[in-house]
Amino acid sequence: MKPKAKLAPAESPARQIAGFIAKFDPKMAKLISSLRTAVRKRFPTSIELVYDNYNFLVFGFCTTERASDCLVSLAAQAKGVSLCFYWGRTLPDPHKVLSGGGNQVRWIRLEGPATLARPEVEALLKAAVAQAKHPLPTEKGYTIVKSISAKQRPRRAPSQ
Repeated sequence: MKPKAKLAPAESPARQIAGFIAKFDPKMAKLISSLRTAVRKRFPTSIELVYDNYNFLVFGFCTTERASDCLVSLAAQAKGVSLCFYWGRTLPDPHKVLSGGGNQVRWIRLEGPATLARPEVEALLKAAVAQAKHPLPTEKGYTIVKSISAKQRPRRAPSQ
């Protein structure tokens, strides 16, 4: 009987995420980290779903482990970071700060964490929580790395 092969221990989500962010230019990596920290602070009980996919590095802040229960997400690419509202089309946006014309998602380009504190953005965040199908969990949130694409667009801006 052959001895069973030992599997290498899985890398922790924190280590995986550090590796995902390290693919970006240092300035962009710092922006991504600061925005992720700010949104996590805003939604400390949310379940964070992470996708390092072809186009974006995405951090979804959700009420359950289902992506469709996402309140907001951060979508990072070489050109910048956006705050995406999964059900943004149905949010009240009297200040017209949301971009996008699709059937569902709307977004705001983020310059930094201070953008999240703007009253019109704070109102959108509150509205996203209010319209959620499920309430935010009451216990401390956690992170799940959901997928990593083998093929990805460059995470660093081309040299000029």
